[in-house]
Amino acid sequence: MRKASVSSSPKSRATAAARLERLPFSGYHKLIFLIIALAFFFDSVDLGTMTFVLGSIKKEFGLSSAQAGLVASASFVGMTIGAAVAGLLADRFGRRPVFQWSMVLWGVASYLCSTAHDVNSLIVYRILLGFGMGMEFPIAQALLSEFVPSAQRGRMVALMDGFWPLGFITAGIVAYFVLPTLGWRTVFALLAIPAVFVLVVRRIVPESPRWLEHRGRLVDADRVVSDIEKRVMRSMELTSLPAPQPLAQPASSRGRSALREIWSPAYRRRTTMVWLLWFFALLGFYGLTSWLGALLQQAGFAVTQSVFYTVLISLGGIPGFLCAAWLVERWGRKPTCIASLVGGGVMAFVYGQTALHGASIVLLVGTGLVMQFFLFAMWAALYTYTPELYGTGARATGSGFASAIGRVGSLIGPYVVGVVLPLFGQGGVFTLGALSFVVAALAVWVLGIETKNASLEALESLEAGAGMASAAREKTWGNQLN
Repeated sequence: MRKASVSSSPKSRATAAARLERLPFSGYHKLIFLIIALAFFFDSVDLGTMTFVLGSIKKEFGLSSAQAGLVASASFVGMTIGAAVAGLLADRFGRRPVFQWSMVLWGVASYLCSTAHDVNSLIVYRILLGFGMGMEFPIAQALLSEFVPSAQRGRMVALMDGFWPLGFITAGIVAYFVLPTLGWRTVFALLAIPAVFVLVVRRIVPESPRWLEHRGRLVDADRVVSDIEKRVMRSMELTSLPAPQPLAQPASSRGRSALREIWSPAYRRRTTMVWLLWFFALLGFYGLTSWLGALLQQAGFAVTQSVFYTVLISLGGIPGFLCAAWLVERWGRKPTCIASLVGGGVMAFVYGQTALHGASIVLLVGTGLVMQFFLFAMWAALYTYTPELYGTGARATGSGFASAIGRVGSLIGPYVVGVVLPLFGQGGVFTLGALSFVVAALAVWVLGIETKNASLEALESLEAGAGMASAAREKTWGNQLN
């Protein structure tokens, strides 16, 4: 079989992005997706665990509702810092090493949680656990989006986010079988084991060639892309590949810090939108889900019953993210995001009213299923949309700081619920969540753009053009005023 040449000298070669974009979607892409998605899944299991063990922790340490809210919020303190730091580090030192270290941190911290002798030490370990999780989430979405061709990018990133409800459900299954007999400490100890998966990531997932090229490491970028091309050809049994097509090339932003870049005229509107989106969406989501199990226990259900019904309700997330993975490519990122937020807000309010008036368990679970359908669809749209809004030099930083702002909402949400619950009851809690989702939807509707079917470089070029136009308008207005 004749083998085609798949590399060229760094001086004459097509860009890494052009070479990646023209590749057919192959078994190699699916392997990269599976590895990154599994890391995302293991992280999500740890994050979802608090929903199922919070009631047991509250009982063991004799905590008030407000104190329990602090425990639930502790990991989000770490996630806020971790997400912001990880984005800066990943844009400076690369996606791959930051991704690996995030897994090590949350694995160690999960084990430490199982050893906590009092609530203060548990809060410290939860903060450390959150730091590792906060690092991993935005880097996973940036890394995957830079490997997958634009025609499949939205679907793959949305499907990756689907591993979050699967992780949440897995956390509930582990809690269901382990919590009643071995306690919450054993749950945390078991969830530290998947951190060894970092060895698989280290062996198989390469550094992003888009990032290597952006940093001027052309030889390394060429080597990585050439290896990817060979693997794709072998996977597809091809003898040649299509010629790379020229892509829009935005002006280089090297020399400007990534943090300054996300607030430059090119990205200012986008950053405002995505920060509002993440803050209010996560405030509503974690304010509700962190307390689902505890609220059911408060309503009179036993621990095993509350865990079982919470897992059952979470099953609605599976068709939710699958539907969103189809809609982001068929319908678009912006409308899918808005529809899922509005739907989640409406159903959060309905679920709260159902719980408030003591409806049957069938109706309670039914409305909860529909609520989770929309909320996990929201997550899929959120993770697909965010990394597409920034160029290569600021993608991890933009995604990281958006996630960090969201974690501020995550931090506030569970604590606010602990304060609101005694004053306004469960109806007030779910009304607060509903309003949060509506505000997030308004931000996307007013400030958001559509990114469907465009290469990352084309979107970056569009942003650069918008930024120059904005700067020109500001200069014109300034001259008129003078």
